[in-house]
Amino acid sequence: FFLFISLNIPLKVSSNDYLIKSLKESNKFIFIRHSIAPGSGDPINFDISKCNTQRNLNDSGRKQADKIGSLFRVNNIPVHKVYSSEWCRCKETSLIAFNEFETKNFLNSFFSNKFSLNRVPQMKNLKKFVNNLNHDKNIIFVTHYVVISESLNYAPSSGEIVVSNKDFKVIDTIEIEY
Repeated sequence: FFLFISLNIPLKVSSNDYLIKSLKESNKFIFIRHSIAPGSGDPINFDISKCNTQRNLNDSGRKQADKIGSLFRVNNIPVHKVYSSEWCRCKETSLIAFNEFETKNFLNSFFSNKFSLNRVPQMKNLKKFVNNLNHDKNIIFVTHYVVISESLNYAPSSGEIVVSNKDFKVIDTIEIEY
């Protein structure tokens, strides 16, 4: 049992080392689920323009967002552009981690019944946006569980980084502790 564990730990580290090297080569789409924001979904009185009506990052989430940004800075991973959902927890994650970002509504959550009809058009717009990009640099999308799971067929944890290619095939992931 202990041999199994000791053999798996270095494999995960080398996997992350390989991913960091791959990210330095650019041309990746990096999906990041917003950092820790306790709870699930949004309150009934949710208003996209008012952060105090939303589920927001806590101190652990802010620390996690800072660690996300540090991963990119310390490893000199080039980032061409950061796009965020319009939800405050995604914008705060983007701001803490990367300082600059632009919002895109196709990254918004469609978890609640209020927004569930947005799923199909949002996914269509995300794919169209990615297909129309002519770049060779890393693009970051800070978004929600539902967007990542729908577009990449992957279930991310809060603050998890999921790297894909232009065809939405997952290359690898990095979980960021808080």
